[in-house]
Amino acid sequence: MRKPASVDSLTEFGRVRLSKSFFMRDFLFSDIAAIHGLSNIPYDPDLAIKAGKKLCADLLEPLQETFGRVAVRSAYRSEDVNQFGNEKGYNCASNESNYAGHIWDRLDANGHMGATACVIVPAFWDRFQQAGDWQKLAWWVHDNLPYSELEFFPKYWAFNINWNEAPKRRIYSYVNPKGWLTKPGMENHAGDHSAHWRDIL
Repeated sequence: MRKPASVDSLTEFGRVRLSKSFFMRDFLFSDIAAIHGLSNIPYDPDLAIKAGKKLCADLLEPLQETFGRVAVRSAYRSEDVNQFGNEKGYNCASNESNYAGHIWDRLDANGHMGATACVIVPAFWDRFQQAGDWQKLAWWVHDNLPYSELEFFPKYWAFNINWNEAPKRRIYSYVNPKGWLTKPGMENHAGDHSAHWRDIL
C-alpha cells in the first residue's frame, strides 16, 4: 500500500481493522499535528498496519477484555511529527529511539518491528487512585501480557505500552516511586506477582 495522498485513500487506510475493537483511524490523531498543521500519515502503511495489529491483538484487546474500555491518548506518529515534537520540546524522544515505538512504520536499530500507544484504562483509574496504585496494573500486565516496555505517567495512570518482536520486558515510571519498577536482572523480575494485583480483578 502506498502512503495515502488523498482524502479517499486516507479514509480507506483509516478503515483498516487492526483487531476486534480497533481500527487504524483510532491511532492517527496527534495533538502536535493538529495544532501545527502536520501530516501524521505513515510512509510505509503496510508496516504500520502489521505492527499495529500485533499491538492491538496481543496487548490492547486483552487489556480491554479484562478492565473495560481502553482509551487511546496518543499512538502513531509520523517521522515528521515526531521530529518536530522532539525539536520543540513536546516530550517526544528522537526519531531513532522511537522507531518501532511511536513510529510504527520503521524498524528499530536491531531490525525489529514494534508499535507503541499511550493509553488510559478509565475503569482502573476510577477505582485505584492512591499513591502507588499504578503498580497494580503494571504488575498485571507484566504477569499476563507479552509486552515489551511500559512507561507510566501521573495523569489518570496513563501509560505507554509497547509491543516489539524482541520484547525488552521492562517497566519505567514517571510517577512516584520514579524509576525502574522492573527490568531483566532485577530481583523482582521473575516469578508470580499476583499478590500485587489480585484485588483489581
